Amino acid sequence: MSKQSIKGQSAGAADAENEMQTSKLSKTELFEKVSIPRALAAMGIPTIISQLINLIYNIVDAFFIGRTGNSYMMAATTVTLTLTMLNVAFSNLFGVGGGSLIARLMGQKRDDEGRKVSAYSIRGALCLGLCYAVMTGLFMEPILRFLGASDATIDFAKQYTLFVIVIGTTPSILGLTLAHLLRNTGHSSQASLGLSLGGVLNMILDPLFMFVILPKGQEVTGAALATMISNLFSCGYLLFAFRRASGRAPLSLRLGDARGLAPEHKKSLFNVGIPAAVLTGLFDVASICVNKLAAAHDDLVLAAFGIVMKVERIPNAVNIGICQGMMPIVAYNYASGNHARMHAAVRTARLYGLIVSGVCIVLLELFARPVTNLFLSTSAEDALDAMTTVTLAAAFLRVRCLAAPVQLINYHSSFSLQAIGNGRDTMLHACVRELGIYIPLMYLLDRFFGQMGLAAALPAGEGLAAVFALWLLRRALNQKKEQA
Repeated sequence: MSKQSIKGQSAGAADAENEMQTSKLSKTELFEKVSIPRALAAMGIPTIISQLINLIYNIVDAFFIGRTGNSYMMAATTVTLTLTMLNVAFSNLFGVGGGSLIARLMGQKRDDEGRKVSAYSIRGALCLGLCYAVMTGLFMEPILRFLGASDATIDFAKQYTLFVIVIGTTPSILGLTLAHLLRNTGHSSQASLGLSLGGVLNMILDPLFMFVILPKGQEVTGAALATMISNLFSCGYLLFAFRRASGRAPLSLRLGDARGLAPEHKKSLFNVGIPAAVLTGLFDVASICVNKLAAAHDDLVLAAFGIVMKVERIPNAVNIGICQGMMPIVAYNYASGNHARMHAAVRTARLYGLIVSGVCIVLLELFARPVTNLFLSTSAEDALDAMTTVTLAAAFLRVRCLAAPVQLINYHSSFSLQAIGNGRDTMLHACVRELGIYIPLMYLLDRFFGQMGLAAALPAGEGLAAVFALWLLRRALNQKKEQA
C-alpha cells in the first residue's frame, strides 16, 4: 500500500473522528448551553411532527372508513383503538424507561452504560411485542367482546385486529421503542422522520387497499393491511437510523451489551418504565369503560365517541410532543446537577402546552360539526345513521375539548416526574387520575346525566387530577432541591 494511500486513509479517519466529536459537542451544547426555548424547539418540533404523523395512522383509517358511511365499521375501529393504544403502553415500558435512564447516564458522562441500557431495551420490546401478538391471536373474540364489540361490529373488529395487532404489533412496538431511544439521545429528527414515513405511507396505501385492490365490504381489512405495512416500513427505517446513530450516541443492538446490564440499571429502567406503561395502560382502561358505557346506549353513540376520541388526540399529540421534547433536557440537567436549567425547561414546556391547549379549544368549539363530519360521510349508504352519529359527535366534542389544558398539566407533570427518575409518584398519579377520579366520575355522570354526562366526565376528571399532579410535581422538585 502506498504512503499516499495510507495518508489518505488516516486523514479520512481523522475527518470521521472530528465529525463525531462535532456531533457529540452539538448534542452536549443542546442539553447544556442553548437557550431553553431554542432547545425545546430543536427537540420538541420534530417530536410534535412525529406525534401528529403517528396519529395519522388511526385518523386516516377512520377517515377512509368514514367514506363508506358505515357507522358499524366506525364503531369497530373504535373498539380496536384500545388494542392499538396498548402498543404505545408497551413501547413506553422500555422506550420511556430506557430512554430516560440513558439521558441521565449521558448527563453523568457514562455512555458505555447507556449502550447496555439501549440494547436491553430493544430485546425487551421484541419479547413483549411477540407475547402480546400471541395472546391477542389466541383470545381475539372474547377480548373484542369485552371491549364492546356487538354482533354488528365483531367481524369488522376481527379483520382489523388480525393484521394490525396479531401480525403487526411486534414491529409497531419495536419501532416506537427505537424512536424513544433515539429521541432521548438527542436524535429527535431521525425519530420523527421514521414515524412520519410510516404515516405518509399509510395515507397512500389506505385508499389503494380499501377502494382499489380489495372488493367492496372489505374496507376495514384494507385499512388494516395498509397500517400493518406502514408500521413494518417505519420500523425498518428506525432500525437503520438507530444503527447509524450508534456510532456517535450511547446506542447499541449488540446482544452482549444487553446481557451486561447491571441490576441497578435494570431497576432504574423499570422504576420509570413500568409507571409510564401503566399510565398509558390505564388510559386504555378508561377508554374501554367509555366504549362499554357508550355501547350500552347504542352503536351510533359508540361510533360518535370513536370520532371524538380521534379528534381530541390532536391537541394531545402536540402536548405530548412538547413534553417528550422536554424530557431529555430535564433528565440530562437533573443528572448533571444544573437544576436551574432543569426548572426553566419544566416551566417553559408547561407554558407552551397551555397556549396550544387554549388555541385548540377555540378552534374545536367553533368548528366541531365540520371537523366531525370529516370522519363520516352523510351522503353515502345509511345516511340517516351517519347524520345522527355526526350530530352526537359534534356535541360530545364541544364538551370533551375543554379538557385540553388540564390534560396538558397531567401529561407534563408525569413526564417531568419520569425525567427525574421518580417512578413512584408517576405510578401514584396514574392510579389516582384514572382509577380514583376519572373512571368513577364516568359511571356516576353517565348514570345521572346520560351520554352527555359521559362526555363531561373527561374535563371534570382531568381537572381534579391536574390539581393532584401539580402538588406531586412541586413536592418532588422541592425534595430534589433539598437533597442537592
